[in-house]
Amino acid sequence: MSVEAQELACREGHIGLLTLNSPGTLNALSDSMIEQAQSTLDRWAGDDRICLVVLQGAGDRAFCAGGDIRQLYDAIIDPTDPEKPARFFTREYRLDYSLHRFPKPVVGIAQGVVMGGGLGLFSGCRYRLVTPDITLAMPEIAIGLFPDVGASWFLNRLPGRLGLFMGLTGARLNATDTLRVGLADLAIRPEDRDNLMARLQEERWTGKAAANDNRLFRLLSRVQTPDYRALPVSQLEQHEQYIARLSSGDELPEIVDQLLSAEVGSEWWNTCMKTLRTGCPVSAWLVWTQLKKAQQMSLRDIFRMELAMASECTRRPDLKEGIRALAIDKDRNPRWSYERIADVPEEVVAAHFMPEWNDETDPMGLE
Repeated sequence: MSVEAQELACREGHIGLLTLNSPGTLNALSDSMIEQAQSTLDRWAGDDRICLVVLQGAGDRAFCAGGDIRQLYDAIIDPTDPEKPARFFTREYRLDYSLHRFPKPVVGIAQGVVMGGGLGLFSGCRYRLVTPDITLAMPEIAIGLFPDVGASWFLNRLPGRLGLFMGLTGARLNATDTLRVGLADLAIRPEDRDNLMARLQEERWTGKAAANDNRLFRLLSRVQTPDYRALPVSQLEQHEQYIARLSSGDELPEIVDQLLSAEVGSEWWNTCMKTLRTGCPVSAWLVWTQLKKAQQMSLRDIFRMELAMASECTRRPDLKEGIRALAIDKDRNPRWSYERIADVPEEVVAAHFMPEWNDETDPMGLE
């Protein structure tokens, strides 16, 4: 099974342990994995024996590298079922929303790569634990998509315009960065993961979610964390003044020009600028627009907006071309539908934000 569901007995109550179990693909989310995870969470939500849930990824290399873009590519080029790609996003976003609204405490334990759809899952967890080797990013601009899976919600809650910067550049954050900006709550050593699970199983969990959450909070606050000097040096601490200054402004083309022309001269910064320079111009506008629109939106409406955006992306050429260049032909030379950000018509961007679904028309059935 590409998703492993275990029910671990405790001194009282049970823990639901959900493991993304496809280490060969860095636990990238396939359609079947999403369906398995959703059905398990739906079952556990109504099972009084399950008092809390732990979500993790198998192997040492990744929690989850995002959606399975090869499978998505195959769905996009399949002429027999044009709605298949949109159904993938519909199921994925429903899973993310289920985690955000899960009626019992959820602990996410992440190691290695956490990107795209992986960050969508991780951000939905009530408690987010990372190991020191974490690499976290939203690199969708490189494939002609946009930061989805609820990113309009969690990127908007980062300090300054860091969310915009991450979406435009695919900036990779390390463990220190992730803790610094609140995308994770706690760092643990890899060797302490088994000890943590054993400690959780020693507890008496009740049928009351609030009491379990309070007990879990107190238990996690006593977990031994790595010495901060053993964690990687924060890239954000070194660059946050540049990010805040250069990402300010009211016009996207102006901001992009400021970023690309800045003389910062670090390897981390240069990698960010390469992604921005070669990324999809339409995606840049989607990042800019989604973050502005989402500022006053509920989480439910954000997922509805992102589903409309993703559905339009599957109909336009850029997403297919971006995946082709990165994962199929691997020439890393995508030919975007527009060469420059300034060339993208307003109506092309606007088409990604229709329709505006409500409770009656929402295909995800979010409540």
